[in-house]
Amino acid sequence: MGQGHAGLPLAMAAVEAGHHVIGFERDKQRLEQLRGGVSPVEDVPDKTLEAALKSGRYQATREEESLADFDIAVIAVPTPPTERGADLGAVREAAESLARHVRKGTTVILESTAHPGTTRKIVRPILEALSWMRAGISFHLGYSPARVEPGDERWTFANTPKIVSGLTEKCRDQVAAFYTGITQNVVPANSIEEAELAKVFEDTFRYVNTALAHELCRVAHTLDLDAWHTLDLAGSNPVGFTKFRPGPGADDHGLPVDPMHLSQQDKAGHRKAFRLVELARDINGAQPAYVVDRIQDALGTRHDKPLKEARVLALGLATRRIGGAGSHRSSAAEVVAELERRGALVDVVDPQLTEGEHPLRPPLPYRAYDAAVLLTAYDGFDLAAVTAESEYVLDTRGVMPQAPHIERL
Repeated sequence: MGQGHAGLPLAMAAVEAGHHVIGFERDKQRLEQLRGGVSPVEDVPDKTLEAALKSGRYQATREEESLADFDIAVIAVPTPPTERGADLGAVREAAESLARHVRKGTTVILESTAHPGTTRKIVRPILEALSWMRAGISFHLGYSPARVEPGDERWTFANTPKIVSGLTEKCRDQVAAFYTGITQNVVPANSIEEAELAKVFEDTFRYVNTALAHELCRVAHTLDLDAWHTLDLAGSNPVGFTKFRPGPGADDHGLPVDPMHLSQQDKAGHRKAFRLVELARDINGAQPAYVVDRIQDALGTRHDKPLKEARVLALGLATRRIGGAGSHRSSAAEVVAELERRGALVDVVDPQLTEGEHPLRPPLPYRAYDAAVLLTAYDGFDLAAVTAESEYVLDTRGVMPQAPHIERL
């Protein structure tokens, strides 16, 4: 259920293991890509998807009738952010669709990131009410969080340890048996809630430490020091230090969403915020405006030119250098919006957005822009040309060569 960053690699692994797989996808555009053998996910090559289609063991569909007679169902739909917390609407819809086809002995697994209690208190009642069966007695129910790092060639679906849990011990055994057949390392949890908490805490750890890296950038800039070299120095410590890199925000895969689950659960259960998450959200949320402040200050200092009269080139709009713009508003997009709000004339280039308003190449020569800002470090960008021809560049990703007119965040 869901053929995105989590669901499609899982589906392909299941096909390769010999299972017959229904890839259920409601998005019409993505569904057409899947049926045409074009993978919408960078971790799944087109040739892998094509092989799965040709095998006859994979079918992409949005027809609920295709869900009939399943043995194992995995819900891997997104849980995007809202003003009030994470949106579990897609999880509920998936559970409702599956519930009508639950049979005795079937197994339903939630992979979507959600706050502790979601599987037991939201998914379970839906499945039981519509199937007229009891979870843990008539059918199996479990949670196994998706661990996806798009583009990471070292850690893939196959070798990333997979946490498994179940409503009962037998449920957990069924979940573990399925993943043991398609992954290399299964890690049992003591309960569903423990597995749910582990997942959101993993990403909260990254979110909080990313905020700390953003704080370092601001302090280092005030002290006229190099934050990136400082990170490299600290990273030389082999014990007790994990290096997190700053950027225009904290929206690498999942990060703006997942910590909300932990904070949301803490508020609901204890009437108080998970304080470090709330503070990190304030810091990370202010990062796009800080990026614009740096551009504005540089233009005033270097060229004595106000931002409202400047022409700015934004390089990259997606959340990551791989994987497209994602399901939520990216920090890069927020930087662009803030530049425009302050009166700058902004051109955006993004090779991922082949359809839409943004071109694949700058409409003007680099030298025609008062400033350029690298927001997403695509491999396809000609950084040598950006370096040689630009008047001023703010590098928010720390990947450009050092030069007098290039400033790192």
